Amino acid sequence: MTSLKETRIDRRFAALKKEGRAALVCFITAGDPDLETSSAILNGLPKAGADIIELGMPFSDPMADGPAIQASSLRALKAGHTMRKTLDMVRAFRKTDADTPIVLMGYYNPIYVYPNETFLDDAAAAGVDGLIVVDVPPEADDELCLPAIGRGLNFIRLATPTTDDKRLKTVLKNTSGFLYYVSITGITGAGSANPEDVQLQVARLKRATTLPVAVGFGVKTPEQARAIGETADGVVVGSALVRAIETSLTQDGRATGNTAGAVLSLVEGLSAALRTS
Repeated sequence: MTSLKETRIDRRFAALKKEGRAALVCFITAGDPDLETSSAILNGLPKAGADIIELGMPFSDPMADGPAIQASSLRALKAGHTMRKTLDMVRAFRKTDADTPIVLMGYYNPIYVYPNETFLDDAAAAGVDGLIVVDVPPEADDELCLPAIGRGLNFIRLATPTTDDKRLKTVLKNTSGFLYYVSITGITGAGSANPEDVQLQVARLKRATTLPVAVGFGVKTPEQARAIGETADGVVVGSALVRAIETSLTQDGRATGNTAGAVLSLVEGLSAALRTS
């Protein structure tokens, strides 16, 4: 792995290891359902208990995501959200929070058309800490991964139940920050993680890397978060938060006075579960 200076992500996982608990990693889509509401949710996440924030980059064809996150991207795009507005959200967040790590998650197309080098410069300047770009494989590390690392950004990759030990070595080569374990096969929100299966897989991954292992794709409730957190270094919750947004909206998809509160209340419950020994 290419070496990086210590990042916010590194510091956060180290601090939580001392506390003896897993990180709560929360995903929302930037600009969903509108810029003002999305910014309010983003700014409220740390106080609600989010340890690391994954901010989705809206895209019209999010192929690895289920209906909930697909719909969130479409709502954001319909509201006029852009990549530059996503970075503006991070920049504004950093004015009041210098510690909570933010990872941008999504697909390569919006980065490619930005384009790459300018995007990486702007992301680093805005206060982004890492990237998860699900459709850029390790074989294309020269394209985005290595330039990102050169700017001090963690490049976080995914491992799945079908990632064998040989492939895992390739996946881990330039991965930093943490390894994201996708606990189910298929799209986001499609099923629930099995804690026993996760325990076995996390143990296997930890034999291959010293990086923290965060588990996502199938964690929906505080009870599931607690069970996964007993094994993993981080628990990622996304679809459940995005659904909380969706179910709070008016029939024509507009935010209500309960939209931000619905998400933050769910985060509080998830956070409390991970803090319960």
